[in-house]
Amino acid sequence: MQNLGPAARIFHALFVIFILAPLIMVIAVSFTDKGYLSLPTDGLSLRWFRAILDNPDFIDAFWMSVWLAVISASVAVLISVPAALAIARHKFPGRDVISAFLLSPLMIPHLVLGVAFLQFYSTIGLGGSFYGLAAAHVILITPYALRLALASATGLSTDAENAALTLGASKFTVFRRITLPLILPGVAGGWLLSFITSFDELTMSVFVASPATQTLPVRMYHHITQTIDPLIASISTVLIVLTFLVMLILDRFYGLDKIFVGKG
Repeated sequence: MQNLGPAARIFHALFVIFILAPLIMVIAVSFTDKGYLSLPTDGLSLRWFRAILDNPDFIDAFWMSVWLAVISASVAVLISVPAALAIARHKFPGRDVISAFLLSPLMIPHLVLGVAFLQFYSTIGLGGSFYGLAAAHVILITPYALRLALASATGLSTDAENAALTLGASKFTVFRRITLPLILPGVAGGWLLSFITSFDELTMSVFVASPATQTLPVRMYHHITQTIDPLIASISTVLIVLTFLVMLILDRFYGLDKIFVGKG
């Protein structure tokens, strides 16, 4: 920002404040000592952070969300990588149709998907199961993984791969040692974006999840429909801190620019 004028600096500062203001408000409310949402407050307290430990349902829902997001994002990447390589490198009948089909969940409202999955799972007997919930999440987040994988694979030179094949390397070896490292930024970024989308998904999950498979967003939603207290704010604060730490670790050991932009 050294070359920016005073007006541009003020604009950037106001924009950053605008983005951070909701997060700051949530964090501030989570430290209230009252039994209701209050800001400003008479005093600071950790009572609502201790309340998280007194509600194991939220902790179980958190690990359910993590486990579900890891599985869904991994399966989405396994589907997206070969699809992206095929779409980016080959011309075959139905290529555009396959691409549109894989990206189509982006165009369907999550509410419509939730109702459709509820009806479908009730018919085939998968209603409320973890496998049904994971399959729904895979369908929902695959477009995110595909878009980033496709961006990395498009225009990628095949000279190194052809040279390796000429020297006797197997196709799997070429993929593992040449192709995958070249598209890894897009694959890693797609996995991370898919994980975040799955972890944060609420609208569709409300229809598909059962009491035994409640994710954290669904559990928080059911909580605020019954009562409004700072417990949700304290949980949100913990998630904000965890997200910040994860991003800090990724940036320290790998680099966020490599994941999201593909710079090496």
